Amino acid sequence: MEAMRPRDAEPVAALRLTALHKAFGDTVAVDHVDLAVPQGSFFGLVGPNGAGKTTALSMAVGLLRPDGGRSQVLGVDVWADPDRAKALMGVLPDGLAMPERLTGRELLTFLGQLRGIPDDVLTERVQELLDVMELNDAERTLVVDYSTGMRKKIGLATALLHGPRLLVLDEPFEAVDPVSAAALKSILVRFVAAGGSVILSSHVMALVEQLCDTVAVMAKGRVVAAGPLDAVRGDGTLEEAFVRLVGVDVGDREGLSWLAS
Repeated sequence: MEAMRPRDAEPVAALRLTALHKAFGDTVAVDHVDLAVPQGSFFGLVGPNGAGKTTALSMAVGLLRPDGGRSQVLGVDVWADPDRAKALMGVLPDGLAMPERLTGRELLTFLGQLRGIPDDVLTERVQELLDVMELNDAERTLVVDYSTGMRKKIGLATALLHGPRLLVLDEPFEAVDPVSAAALKSILVRFVAAGGSVILSSHVMALVEQLCDTVAVMAKGRVVAAGPLDAVRGDGTLEEAFVRLVGVDVGDREGLSWLAS
């Protein structure tokens, strides 16, 4: 019989970072970060440029080896048991590199074969993903010729192909047109409603407020606030809370005097 988890034990998080640390020379990019992403949450990670968001997520999913600390996906250690951990998550990094001399169908089929998905299951999933992403009209178009929105959609399709329980998305809406963005949002909301968990890194506060129920704010390599969206933003907007938390002065700036002439 499987051992029962003690009642007072912490619930298994979709993603748990423990003392995660990374430095590049004398520059500390991620400073012993602790963070827990609840299962079933739509989690937003925000911070100014250089805050350490991309570095933290890269270590969390196994793309960059940390100098110290741990990353666990649904209780599975990403670095101690990478095969099990990576089977549980789908990742869409910022600037994802893909084999570009393939069509969308060929790309998904190739990646599915690498993952060992049975042919009959793979064929059905690829078709469904192309339908949902509205990429069937580009059946003969190579990925190298995709628009930015199409590339984001095929990237999300590759992340969803193997049926993950956690999606980790770094700036998935950057430079995406409103129509493609609406389609992506709908897919992600449905994924969470079906029991999945999403981590979304973005600079767009309005987007995070629209989609996320839980947020964390990073600044200078540290998490300065984390929790339910309403608790973090307080009585104002998330943007106002963000500016206050990261300590940025957005008052009147002198200079560029020729613009006022």
